[in-house]
Amino acid sequence: MNDLVTIYTDGACSGNPGPGGWGVILSYKGHKKELSGGERQTTNNRMELTAVIEGLSALTRPCRVNVVTDSKYVVDAITLGWARKWRAQGWMRNKKEKALNPDLWETLLDLLDRHEVTFTWVKGHAGHPENERCDELAVSFYQNLR
Repeated sequence: MNDLVTIYTDGACSGNPGPGGWGVILSYKGHKKELSGGERQTTNNRMELTAVIEGLSALTRPCRVNVVTDSKYVVDAITLGWARKWRAQGWMRNKKEKALNPDLWETLLDLLDRHEVTFTWVKGHAGHPENERCDELAVSFYQNLR
């Protein structure tokens, strides 16, 4: 796994829940590819997760990956081990609370087992060029759903 791919992601939602979109930029050896999609009724967190899933799913072979996102929800749940703990506990956050979005977390954890992934958090709407572009892709997609 010598190839390093950088995946920039963002999710956006108009209302929460409401129409939402996700945007991804894959960057590899100077080449960039943009992806986007969305759903008519979703949440911001689901779109943030979907963006990471779609970016990793676009890779055709196992790679070293740096995922750059403004989602503390995604970064913390993975880097602090929460998502794996939720899965081990039958998708429960604790004895009384169910973990949200277990379908997406399951998919993401499976993809993380395929690739060597690190996560980098960036502040959203703070001028990071790729993060701003991913936001544009996400917003544009859900605006076209209306």
